[in-house]
Amino acid sequence: MPSFDVLSKVDPQMLDNTINTVKRELDTRYDLRGTNSQVEFDKKALTVKLSTEDHLKLDAILSVLLERSAKQKVDVKSYDLSEEPVPSGKLLYRTIKVKQGIDRETAKKIVKSIKDTGLKVQAQIMDDMVRVTGKKIDDLQAVMGHLRGADFELPLQFDNMKS
Repeated sequence: MPSFDVLSKVDPQMLDNTINTVKRELDTRYDLRGTNSQVEFDKKALTVKLSTEDHLKLDAILSVLLERSAKQKVDVKSYDLSEEPVPSGKLLYRTIKVKQGIDRETAKKIVKSIKDTGLKVQAQIMDDMVRVTGKKIDDLQAVMGHLRGADFELPLQFDNMKS
């Protein structure tokens, strides 16, 4: 039976390249040059830590990060921007988590959305991805098109298409 997987993953190497580009831009940008502004990437925890002196510079660093991410083909939706900046001494810190995998609640929304299409496919949640199976490849491609148009607050990729 034809099937494919719906997943949400970020390439760590592309993310590392993005962070390095942002660091270089911090050194050359006139409004951020000579300040205590830093961007750090923790590969194990998949977090990006921004630190600077005030809110204005923090917003500038965040906009540079988002802009460079879009240019490096890292989807901006993969950043969890819900956490607020935390002051510590003279510096402000902001920790941004990188979303990896589909959480349970979002997976349930995806499965419900697929069932609402009325196509003859089955969707099942498998750990941090959703597997969709059906008899016709055309139905699976219709599901892919439907999911591309829907907004689940996550970047979705389609992988492992088998016929």
